[in-house]
Amino acid sequence: MSSDAGRERQIAEAEEMLGDRLDRVSFAKGLYFGRFLNEKLPIYPDLTDDAQTQNLRRELSQFCQRSIDPVAIDREAEIPTDVVRGLGELGMLGACLPSENGGLGLSQTAYCHLLEVLGGHCGSTALFVNAHHSIGPRALVLFGTPEQKQKWLPKLATGEWISAFALTEPEAGSDAAGVQTSAKPTDDGTGYILNGEKRWITNGAIAHVLTVMARTPVPGSSESKITAFLVTPDMQGFEVLEGRMPKMGVRGTATARLKFTNMFVPKENVLGELGRGLRIALTVLDYGRTTFGACCAGAAKFCCRATVEHANHRVQFGQTLGSFQLVKQKLAAMHAETYAIEAMTYQTAAIIDSGADDYMLETAMLKVRATDVLWRILDDTFQIHGGLAYFNDQPFERMIRDARINTIGEGSNDVLRPFIALVGMRDVGMELKNIFDALRSPLQNLGRLGGFAGRRLEQLFSAPEVRVRNSELEEDARRVGRMVGNVGTHVERLLRRYQEAILDEQYQLARIADCATDLYACGCVLSRLDRMLTSLDTGPEQQELELACGRYALASAERNIDRNLAAIWNNDDQQTTQLADRICRRP
Repeated sequence: MSSDAGRERQIAEAEEMLGDRLDRVSFAKGLYFGRFLNEKLPIYPDLTDDAQTQNLRRELSQFCQRSIDPVAIDREAEIPTDVVRGLGELGMLGACLPSENGGLGLSQTAYCHLLEVLGGHCGSTALFVNAHHSIGPRALVLFGTPEQKQKWLPKLATGEWISAFALTEPEAGSDAAGVQTSAKPTDDGTGYILNGEKRWITNGAIAHVLTVMARTPVPGSSESKITAFLVTPDMQGFEVLEGRMPKMGVRGTATARLKFTNMFVPKENVLGELGRGLRIALTVLDYGRTTFGACCAGAAKFCCRATVEHANHRVQFGQTLGSFQLVKQKLAAMHAETYAIEAMTYQTAAIIDSGADDYMLETAMLKVRATDVLWRILDDTFQIHGGLAYFNDQPFERMIRDARINTIGEGSNDVLRPFIALVGMRDVGMELKNIFDALRSPLQNLGRLGGFAGRRLEQLFSAPEVRVRNSELEEDARRVGRMVGNVGTHVERLLRRYQEAILDEQYQLARIADCATDLYACGCVLSRLDRMLTSLDTGPEQQELELACGRYALASAERNIDRNLAAIWNNDDQQTTQLADRICRRP
């Protein structure tokens, strides 16, 4: 297959998989046009007056200290049944499920506050809860029939039943379209026969209900599309090949390898529409990635607290560690980055709770940034603690093992970066193409050409308006506006240069994705600072600390953006490719 044909196939698959989500306008998409869509960014959420969430958070914190031993869970490679039972009794396993189905009916924002507690205490338990709740029953809530919800959700909400989401296969990981498990309809039309294998499925061997992705034939053609099925382990042909696959970290979770051999699944267990399984997967992953951010924020805050305490008490060369500039540099970056990913987490949750029709880019940006940041923070935590962190009487070696999966799971960051760039740039590219087409018949397209010219002139002479309620942040907002306009200009230049060939320019796509993610982080940080400065609950000392953290995060983002934009036009990409090809002995 030629590269052009392969590119066309990839475009067609992406368009089909993402469907009308590509045509929706989200806050993050506006950034690629050089626009800051203020109306798409809800006011930063404040749950200080939410008694239910505050009580749940307090009860969960107490339960973690009393009943969840992360060291024992890591050592025994199992989460005890009394921990699972206790989480169910607290409502954690059905927190966001509808109250009519036995859940607590919490918002995504409230749920993130709870996952932050778990993420800062035990990575295994946080992943177990996230896998069970965020991407298991959530698909039922969003796509299930009333009969399916009534049958499955009540026991999933209490934890009496555990759920799993079975997508990954030997040949399908981040490339979700590579699923090979097949589901052929029976001759009598009563159900489907599933054959295939799944691996690396969290909760797979302990689940009572699994959402399984399998290929179903398209009537009248040789094609097949992915459909979601509700599967139970008592179905004949269901086999657990490995119940607890040995792994580096999050060892308490049951990561399984499963096999289906001529397994009959009744047609009543089809979840959603036939052939729409990947859309279901992408939708529920939005929720999982948001709580991923909360777990990372919780772990990062734990590291910040522990590192400050160590830096204030550890004495070397007659001074505390916190007196040395290279330690100060790490401490400042750790706290500013933690502040930013926390802001991104709750701003993204607020977007979901607002009823927005699309937040695919925002959740992907959050996942990439939060997991990358936590990894850097753990590295700095190790460095400041020195040899102390290397030994397992401290939590950090376990935490770094637990955190390593984060940049791989729920979409590898190296796959998500090009995705973030391409989805965001798509509409800009389509507008440019339409303008080029319109130039062939300018008299018939004066309106379109005039609108484009007007927007470009506005971008040339003024930065987009970034609205803030507090006057103390007006200069910060202007700086962010200038960043947004600058990135939008470079996106357009890049598309003019590469056109459709941009699909293959991953070096450039990664730079644009990082710029857009930095812009989104800036918007979230500004929103959080604006809410904080207008709140009566924040004392002067806390306000000063938050302003310092937020402004440090904004300044760091601006430096990162400038560096990435410069690298678009001055880089070593060609030499990198040549060296890599020589290493791999490619022609």
